[in-house]
Amino acid sequence: MRPYFESEFGNAASKTHLYGWRAEAAVDDARERLCEMLGAKSPGEIVFTSGATESNNLAILGLAQAQPRRRHLITIETEHPSVLDPARALIKHGFSVTELPVDSTGLVSPGAIEAAIREDTFLVSVMAANNEIGVLQPIGEIASLCRDRRLIFHTDCAQAAGKIALDVGAADLDLVSVSAHKLYGPKGIGLLRVRKTGKPRLTLEPRQYGGGHEGGLRSGTLPVPLIVGFARALECCLEDREAEAARLGALRDRLQKELEAALPGRVLVNGNENQRLPGNLNLSFDRIDGERLLADLSGIAVSSGSACASAEPGPSHVLLALGRSRAQAKASLRFGLGRVNTPEDVGEVVRRVTTALHAQLE
Repeated sequence: MRPYFESEFGNAASKTHLYGWRAEAAVDDARERLCEMLGAKSPGEIVFTSGATESNNLAILGLAQAQPRRRHLITIETEHPSVLDPARALIKHGFSVTELPVDSTGLVSPGAIEAAIREDTFLVSVMAANNEIGVLQPIGEIASLCRDRRLIFHTDCAQAAGKIALDVGAADLDLVSVSAHKLYGPKGIGLLRVRKTGKPRLTLEPRQYGGGHEGGLRSGTLPVPLIVGFARALECCLEDREAEAARLGALRDRLQKELEAALPGRVLVNGNENQRLPGNLNLSFDRIDGERLLADLSGIAVSSGSACASAEPGPSHVLLALGRSRAQAKASLRFGLGRVNTPEDVGEVVRRVTTALHAQLE
């Protein structure tokens, strides 16, 4: 990224001089690499955005605006707010939204999605991996169902890209949202994969006008350093994805087992334990004051819900959807393990969490 911060200042949309050509070449190279790594059909399917929140909004609102007749969409209760909020906003404009429940482990049934489809359904949106509990939804089955019913399928892959195997073309994923900062890339850049060929026809209306950039779907000067960093970050993740997933899964399992052993009968695992991200662990602690617990762990980077909803006080909507009580949801911790974490970190976290919990139980 450094050259494009320090010396290569060209605008990728400037077509009449060398500086613009160099910037354009850097963007084109990054777009092609991202296309190949994600399994998209062509670089033109990669639309750069500011992140998955914007990508989700463009997918849902852009597709809805392009609908002449159909006015119904389907999603699930545990989606990220950047999916639920734009979907609910459409209700004010005459659309209807079905938010399907999940089971006690956070999984949605493809059969429930099929049963919810109506004649006027135009979109199904289900995230690949949940940001709070790490649950991996059966997006391959859902995509196949949507294809058979000639519906558009959108999936928020912000948490999945770079962490699990993902081939958007092979899986027939029509609209795919990705954020760079979720895979160690720079903040402020993301993408929306928009399928260009095949059926049903996929048309989006832009949410941002002013220059016709990104195939007319997202106007604005492209941030060349961020785009270059995005592509390189995904490359780094994919270079050792399987080995890193195994390492993180082992650390996560150790963290879970040691906390369960230290607090028998009080630790509740949130989410499906067989279908989840390797670096995610979400636990509720029965009959514990959640606010006090978080305060006692101020030196550890944990949370009780979504970072993107931190301005909204109250229990996690994801945990409530799993059937947790409000008290249990508030007394939850989301541990996110990553590349910098070591076995020594796990031991220290177990010690500090255990100490904080025992202080409440005494």
